[in-house]
Formats: sequence, structure tokens, C-alpha cells
Amino acid sequence: MELYSIGIGARVQHPTMGEGVVYDLDARTIHIFFKDQGEQSISRNFAGLQVTAPGPELPEAGLEMAAVEEALEQVLERMNTPQRPVEMARKYEGGSMELKPKDASLKSKEVPIDDFFHKIVMIRDRFRVLEQKINAHPALSEAEKVDLQQYITRCYGSLTTFNILFEDKEDHFVGQRGDQ
Repeated sequence: MELYSIGIGARVQHPTMGEGVVYDLDARTIHIFFKDQGEQSISRNFAGLQVTAPGPELPEAGLEMAAVEEALEQVLERMNTPQRPVEMARKYEGGSMELKPKDASLKSKEVPIDDFFHKIVMIRDRFRVLEQKINAHPALSEAEKVDLQQYITRCYGSLTTFNILFEDKEDHFVGQRGDQ
């Protein structure tokens, strides 16, 4: 049985994955979000998929992909933006770092500290997003989540050297602490 009358938002029942909701369609595939298995793609020819509730009726124009992409970009930007501004320690503003090779005949490289600080903050923020994604991942067991979190904590610990660049202590990297 080919499922051509199915629409976005329809509820379906899969014999092994359980109940899901259709979130996208194409000529050959139905893209479904299942509570326990996450996003899955199923062939329209798959006979075991049963529609349990039709999706809402959408106007002919439907959703414009550009509008969906713009909304998604805004959400992702908000997730990557710190909740408050992260300030660099005033004593380093406008400063630079010089990287000198051991061989004196080679040229050294000067890097503005502001640029370097921005990269450090981006790393920290991306680690935070990674932590959120790990914690929310439906396919990972609690033990696997803890194991991955420990790696991130160790990475934070490796980055504590750069805490001198932050104006506020609450912005510092914090690694694994001993029993307190």
C-alpha cells in the first residue's frame, strides 16, 4: 500500500517504532518523528505503517521553505548567544599575543587578544550547546550521557588556563573538582 494521501502532522503507528508524527514528505519517503527513536525516514511503500489521525488541512501554498529556514536560523542563533555579554578582562583589551618559534630565524606571529578571546568564548559556548544536545539525546543511555559529559568536563579543565582573560569569575571554565 502506498501512502500518498498522508499529510504533514498526521499521526502514524509503526509496528516496531510505535506512534509518530509526520514532519516532512517527498515523492518516495515519509519523514516521521517518533518519541523514542527520534527522526526516521520510512518508504511510502512500507505496508506496516498505519495512519491513526490525519494531519491538519493546510492551505494550498503550505509553508515556504525560506520562512522555515529563517525561523530555524533565529532559534539556533539564540541558542548559541550567551544569555549576557561575556566581557574580556580590561587589562587585556587592545593587547596582543606574540607566538615565537624556537628557531629565531623564523618569523613570529602576533595575534590580537580580542580575536583570541572571541575564539575561546565561541569554544565555551559550543561546548555548552554540545552538553545540551547530549542531555536531550533520546538514543543515549544515562551512563553514556555521563561518560560524554565527563569528556566535556575534562575539556573545560584543559581550558582553565584562559580564565585570566575573563572579567567575571562566573564566566570561567571549571574542570572536575575533587571532593569538597
